[in-house]
Amino acid sequence: MTRTTSPRNPWIEWVYLALAVAGAILPWLANLDFIQSSGNVFDLSRFIALANANPAAQSLSRDLLIGASAITIWMVVEAGRLQMRGLWVALLCSATLAFACGAPLFLWMRERRLREIQLAGQGAETSDDSSGKQATSS
Repeated sequence: MTRTTSPRNPWIEWVYLALAVAGAILPWLANLDFIQSSGNVFDLSRFIALANANPAAQSLSRDLLIGASAITIWMVVEAGRLQMRGLWVALLCSATLAFACGAPLFLWMRERRLREIQLAGQGAETSDDSSGKQATSS
C-alpha cells in the first residue's frame, strides 16, 4: 500500500523566511529607540518596568511570555521528532534577537525538513516500485 502525501507548498517557506527577517528587524528598531532613550545602554530593569507599565503592556508581555514558552517547548519536541538540525540557531535568535524572528525561522527550517522527508519518501517509493516490477518480471 502506497501512502500519498500532499505536495509541500514552497511559497510557505518564503513567507516564513520573510516573517523571520521582519521579526528580527522590527523589534530591534524599537529596541534601538529604547536604548537611545536609556542613555545608549540596554537597561533591563527599565525595559521590564516599561513592559509592565500599564494593563495593555502587561497583557502583551504576559501573552508573549506564555505563548513563546509553549511554542519553544513545541519547537524542541518537533525538532527531535523530525530529526532536524540547527534548532540551536532558532533558539538563539529567539533569545537574542526576538521570538518574532526565532519562531518563523524554526517554521522555515521545519518546512524545509518536511520537504526533504517527503522527497526521500518519494525516492523510496520509486525504488520500491521498480524493484517490485523487476521481481515480478523475472
